[in-house]
Amino acid sequence: MEVRGIALRAGESYELRLTGRGARGYVWTWQVSGDADAVSVTEIAQAPGSAPPRAEPGTPLARTYAVRGNRPGGRARIRFAQVRPPYPQEAPYDEFVLDVEVTAEVTGGA
Repeated sequence: MEVRGIALRAGESYELRLTGRGARGYVWTWQVSGDADAVSVTEIAQAPGSAPPRAEPGTPLARTYAVRGNRPGGRARIRFAQVRPPYPQEAPYDEFVLDVEVTAEVTGGA
């Protein structure tokens, strides 16, 4: 399991790309702890009109997630887990933890 720490300004986004095993039925899920309202997480959809990648059996598939800083002064931990939904009793295949600190917005002026 990898753990990474980042700092975001309020309103700033960070893109996280995770490689998965979608062709084998695994999906990435996430859970936010700490100051849950300090951040938001959304999966970035592939570009409209682009063909989905061919998924040969066993081929790793990458997913991209946007993590956005919402509330200055907040600290959150986002735990991504790669699981197979039909088998909730199984341990995750892989995990990734992102620790996020949200700082104040940058205001204009020099």
